[in-house]
Amino acid sequence: MFDSISELLNQNKRKVKIRGWISKKRSSGGIQFFEIRDGTGFIQTTLKKDKVDENFFKELDLMNIESVVEIEGELKEEKRSKYGFEIIIDKLKVLHKADVDFPIQKSDHGPEYLMDNRHFYLRDRKMFLITKIRAKILQLIRKYFDNEGFTEVHVPSIVNNAVEGGSNLFKIDYFGNSAYLTQSWQFYGEAYINSVGKCFTLAPSFRAENSRTRRHLTEYWHLEAEMPFCNLECLIKNEEDLISFVCNEIANDMPNELKELGRDPEYLKKIKAPLPRINYNEAIKILKNDGVKIDYGEDIGADEEKILTKHYNIPFFLTHFPKTIKPFYHKEDMKNPKLTLSVDMLAPEGYGEIIGSGQRIDDYDEMLRRLKEEKLNPKDYQWYIDMRKWGNVPHAGFGLGIERIIMWICKLEHIRESIAFPRFVNRTTP
Repeated sequence: MFDSISELLNQNKRKVKIRGWISKKRSSGGIQFFEIRDGTGFIQTTLKKDKVDENFFKELDLMNIESVVEIEGELKEEKRSKYGFEIIIDKLKVLHKADVDFPIQKSDHGPEYLMDNRHFYLRDRKMFLITKIRAKILQLIRKYFDNEGFTEVHVPSIVNNAVEGGSNLFKIDYFGNSAYLTQSWQFYGEAYINSVGKCFTLAPSFRAENSRTRRHLTEYWHLEAEMPFCNLECLIKNEEDLISFVCNEIANDMPNELKELGRDPEYLKKIKAPLPRINYNEAIKILKNDGVKIDYGEDIGADEEKILTKHYNIPFFLTHFPKTIKPFYHKEDMKNPKLTLSVDMLAPEGYGEIIGSGQRIDDYDEMLRRLKEEKLNPKDYQWYIDMRKWGNVPHAGFGLGIERIIMWICKLEHIRESIAFPRFVNRTTP
């Protein structure tokens, strides 16, 4: 039986046996040092010359990184190692001799080179940490929804109408007919609430946006939730409770990994509901006071969001957008019909929107009127609006970009670091 590195670092076991890839290596006189990773973690190992045959020792000195080895030895505390421990090798067996010139060896590779060699760059410790944190965040999201009585559901990715607008749809040929890759599960989620009640999904969404910013992907993972008998206040509470839960739990579960990426886990522990709120009108005033040229009724984009986030050190809500800049399904505010019961959550430090959400229109006639105002054909949305005829209730939902929240939590410079194989306007490989 082989030991996993992640478990070794939390045990008192001394005689150990591991297998994995050589990530780094160096030698100093009669000692060779190998950094080994096994998929669960990394550890330093040390081989003294007198432990093996002299020719084998020389052969190991020429061993290329990414070779695969089995190691038996003694686990010891070592403060000089960044992992706190090392394995003193008694036996070493080579399972695979890697080729020379592994593509990812230098620290100064540019972004495009690392993107072209993504299949190798995944082995880098930074990508390892981000991937592990990503998996934990998804686990925590599911834990939160399970605790709150939500049901996870799955719906088609191939659709025949738009949710967020027709200009950013990926069109595909579907057996001679036109179809599209989904932007959102929302319409299907609204159908599901009449069956299973509160529900959510974790699935890819696709946006054909010609955006080349540090926070846009053409394919991204989308957490979406819908809740029946839910208004704007109910919606905001669910969102802030979810974010508070994820931030506090990830800080408790993976503090060392977060620190290594530059995120102080104590900061995440301070994020607790209720979170601050401002409305659209207040946001426009703040932006104007900051010297931004923006008029009431204009959308608040990434540049404006970045400026707004400088006024907050934790996530905050931006509410009540004008209906002229929101999709047709957002319910009007009864106090001011020019506004919608919509809300976005913005992350601080310049990261901007991580959640988009709102209360949905639940009245059939109101839905028809909004479609006509937006010059949309009701026939294209017939099954969706028909739900307002039979048993529909006040309801609300939200969508969270998984890569965006990972980008913020891990304090990453670019969204490409938050997913294994990112897709952009000019990138479909590897």
